[in-house]
Amino acid sequence: MKGSMAKICKQIMSVFLVLMIVGVSSDDQQQSWWKWFSSGASSSVVSSVGSSVVLPLYGNVYPSGYYHVQFNIGQPPKPYFLDPDTGSDLTWLQCDAPCIQCTPAPHPLYQPTNDLVVCKDPICASLHPDNYRCDDPDQCDYEVEYADGGSSIGVLVNDLFPVNLTSGMRARPRLTIGCGYDQLPGIAYHPLDGVLGLGRGSSSIVAQLSSQGLVRNVVGHCFSRRGGGYLFFGDDIYDSSKVIWTPMSRDYLKHYTPGFAELILNGRSSGLKNLLVVFDSGSSYTYFNTQTYQTLLSFIKKDLHGKPLKEAVEDDTLPVCWRGKKPFKSIRDAKKYFKPLALSFGSGWKTKSQFEIQQESYLIISSKGSVCLGILNGTEVGLQNYNIIGDISMQEKLVIYDNEKQVIGWQPSNCDRPPKGDTFSM
Repeated sequence: MKGSMAKICKQIMSVFLVLMIVGVSSDDQQQSWWKWFSSGASSSVVSSVGSSVVLPLYGNVYPSGYYHVQFNIGQPPKPYFLDPDTGSDLTWLQCDAPCIQCTPAPHPLYQPTNDLVVCKDPICASLHPDNYRCDDPDQCDYEVEYADGGSSIGVLVNDLFPVNLTSGMRARPRLTIGCGYDQLPGIAYHPLDGVLGLGRGSSSIVAQLSSQGLVRNVVGHCFSRRGGGYLFFGDDIYDSSKVIWTPMSRDYLKHYTPGFAELILNGRSSGLKNLLVVFDSGSSYTYFNTQTYQTLLSFIKKDLHGKPLKEAVEDDTLPVCWRGKKPFKSIRDAKKYFKPLALSFGSGWKTKSQFEIQQESYLIISSKGSVCLGILNGTEVGLQNYNIIGDISMQEKLVIYDNEKQVIGWQPSNCDRPPKGDTFSM
């Protein structure tokens, strides 16, 4: 939710907070992933609806505090580390235009092409109010502001995005991105090359790939609890019949939201309904509004009464942590003291869709051996009444945002394994 709500406060370890940049892992599995994704037959003009693009993810919820994806952009292609954000539309890179103010990044600044996007371009129009008029009709300026106080100002350009399709073909679409020459880091800043906008708008990367006939307008991700995972565009890597689906809300078009949900605590209703829920890959942790958060915290504390856990006030990893008789080494050691949660979406369909949040999907083990609550008070950090499903609660799930059918889906998955299919050769 880079573009609208999350990444607000330093203490909550959101995705724009990091102590050091994490490069591409040398792990053998991730090496084999990248080797495969970097190969493929070449074609500059491909019509491959029914095919997909799959990219490896790197990072973790804790201790890194974020996931990132490597995208190769330009001619010749150069690598950039981007924050994959379903909460915003525009993809932008820190750019040497020249740069007025840029933040430290893992790669040299992007060198823009001379292929400027003109003011009357539909993508330019999608980023501005209806009555907006460009100062220069031959270019499209943009400014995006984020809830943590960060911002990016720049100009839109077109450039090549080489991608490998699951059909075995390699495409080189020309896509619109932001050349950001003036960045203001927010409180939750961390040094990446830019943002990969995956939202519902027409400027998002997946919408642009879809408009060129390369993939369907579907984006999804699978975050591994052990770190890494994968991101995909298109709809041919999953079995739709095995996915739990719920419709996107028609009332909140700027976010991936099914609308309102009921909080389920250990299989029973909490009595809290009408919770406005947003799925957001740009938020490392999950956030509930104050009432829901306090209800959950009271439930947990009551359930922990008489158990050998005490609140670890000395551990400031997250707002609420507990310590045992000895330091915990893994979630497996601590999960027996906690209960599963779920969000139930009425959706207007005949049956309700339930998003399960197991103990591993809302707890972390801190570096001090405490078990900490990875669900935070969103109202305190400016999220108003929204409830955010962040990366921690989407781990080990294949989460799918189908913009064509206007549905959101999920299914349990081993996110350490790349998706398999007839067209895959690892």
